Amino acid sequence: TPGHEAFTAMRARGAQITDIAIIVIAADDDVMPQTKEAISHAQAAGVPMIIAINKVDRPNANPDNIRQQLSAMNVLVEEWGGNVQSQEVSAKFGNNMDALLEKVLLQAEILELKANPDKSASGVVIEASLDKGRGYISTILVQAGTLKVGDYVLAGKNHGKVKAILDERGKTMEEAGPSIPVTILGLDGAPTAGDKFRVFADEREAKTIATKREQLQREQSVRTKKHVTLDELGRRIALGDFKELNIILKGDVDGSVEALSDQLQSLSTEEISVKIIHQGVGQITESDVLLAAASDAIMIGFNVRAGVNAKELADKEEIEIRTYSIIYKAIDEVKEAMEGMLSPEIKEQVIGNVEIRETFKITKVGTIAGCMVLTGKVTRNSKIRLLRDGIVKFEGELESLKRFKDDVKEVTKGYECGLNIKGYNDIEVGDILEVYEEISVKKKLK
Repeated sequence: TPGHEAFTAMRARGAQITDIAIIVIAADDDVMPQTKEAISHAQAAGVPMIIAINKVDRPNANPDNIRQQLSAMNVLVEEWGGNVQSQEVSAKFGNNMDALLEKVLLQAEILELKANPDKSASGVVIEASLDKGRGYISTILVQAGTLKVGDYVLAGKNHGKVKAILDERGKTMEEAGPSIPVTILGLDGAPTAGDKFRVFADEREAKTIATKREQLQREQSVRTKKHVTLDELGRRIALGDFKELNIILKGDVDGSVEALSDQLQSLSTEEISVKIIHQGVGQITESDVLLAAASDAIMIGFNVRAGVNAKELADKEEIEIRTYSIIYKAIDEVKEAMEGMLSPEIKEQVIGNVEIRETFKITKVGTIAGCMVLTGKVTRNSKIRLLRDGIVKFEGELESLKRFKDDVKEVTKGYECGLNIKGYNDIEVGDILEVYEEISVKKKLK
């Protein structure tokens, strides 16, 4: 189970295609949120679980703490009178692995898990990626029937003849039966993780279905594109600063692209909408860069890099390509970029209070006030509010600020000063001037 919260869809898919789930929990730690989620997925899909309590060789291991936490989640292990099998293991030293496998076989016997190997293969796509030398590679799990080299496979909107079947260690195989995960070469694209696949005897039929599915998918994506309605336009105008962040996303495997795409789209706020305008598997190509240039998008590569030509084109077009290998770094950086796109909030900070002790009327200048700084300071270029009996009478700025006969930039608490207010002369003894500055604060995403 990948530990990051973004991989929810991957965990859900895992629960849908398994017959038995082994939940691995470290004995020297607590049951983590993602592990709890994996357990919930297994329960929702009705998949029996076997709990493997790992790292029991550690000096601070406490398996009973794990059993206790599981019981709080309504998962009772057999040792505590429940019906969920559990086994203490150490992956590092290989302790009790045979006992764990025995429990898996026992569970399989109870469930009477059977599949027919003597028919055309069908199953599910687990992952897909693009290999430079070998083309599109799909990791699949055969659920029924037997898959042979040379079979014609349809998976989602992709199809092709199986050129090679490889096991988990990359060794070639001639065929794969039920419940065997294999990597196959020969499809014309990267199918989506979770797509069902099946073998067709008639190549033409498979191609027709694939074309039809592709057409439907294209229609669907056109229909779900959000066009700007009058209400939406009104909302954007009311907001004033509405922005869109377009992203083109490429990754090494389909599962990561899906997880990252979901997470980035969920960052959208009232003011900034995040749009994934294209996502795919494989290295960043020239056509991706051209699309980014046409749609003012930023390019994000997850565990992939840009090809030489694409890089040159990106430099020429001044398109930024960001590459990441850790999912939360990508999410955090996009979040930071969005916070930079938000217009800053202007906040007021009161820096001082000044009391008017005396007023002098001078022809051609207006009213000059003799004042005492009560708190903080008053500066020559700060803004002021004139308060009389706690009511704001005037807001503006200073014309001049003096100490004795000299012009000064600031006067601090406890000192006297003379000042006059730009464009306002109705000053009385006892008025208070509130001196404030306006500072811009970077907005945070909600």
